[in-house]
Amino acid sequence: MSLPKLYPILDTAALERAGVPLLEAAIGVIEAGAEILQLRHKGHFSRDLFETAAHLAVLCEQARIGLVINDRVDMAKLLNAHVHLGQDDLLPAFARQLTGPDTIIGLSTHNREQLEAANNEPVDYHAVGPIFGTSSKENPDPVLGLELLRELRPLSKRPVVAIGGVTMANAAEVLHAGADSVAVISGLIPQDASRTTIRGRTEAWLHALKA
Repeated sequence: MSLPKLYPILDTAALERAGVPLLEAAIGVIEAGAEILQLRHKGHFSRDLFETAAHLAVLCEQARIGLVINDRVDMAKLLNAHVHLGQDDLLPAFARQLTGPDTIIGLSTHNREQLEAANNEPVDYHAVGPIFGTSSKENPDPVLGLELLRELRPLSKRPVVAIGGVTMANAAEVLHAGADSVAVISGLIPQDASRTTIRGRTEAWLHALKA
């Protein structure tokens, strides 16, 4: 598979802090022209959130962009969405049994051993990070840096998404170091966020990554 250079992630905790409803943020990302979108929610997946996610799935289907659900294979299956797994989530082999062959599955890796092991898993892409320091995780893994990304990239037999502290200022270096795509969370959601500002941020990212 091929990945778009921009991989936007809408984190519900970050959106709540910014005071932006999930669907409003998602519409901004979709209107800007993103080709993929991940919903990241680390808390309890309530009935209300599922209903909102179902609306989001419809919006993504209408816009013909891929929707990825973080961690929750069951929710991804119900929403006819793709799924992204962490090292502590359901094993990819079991996830693949549930999703079938057509669902895209991504897997987070944080070091050489995890990346090499990921080549033997039934996944479609590898996320590698954190590349730089990040505030999007409560207990982040050790920072890898660009030099280690360059060393790790040839080990992966899948497309690689770089995540963790990627900004417009360093994104070109990250891609040059071998990443196929960059995941962006906080770079899309400023403190004074709104649907309009998130759309503008996404458009700016898309423009920057074309250079």
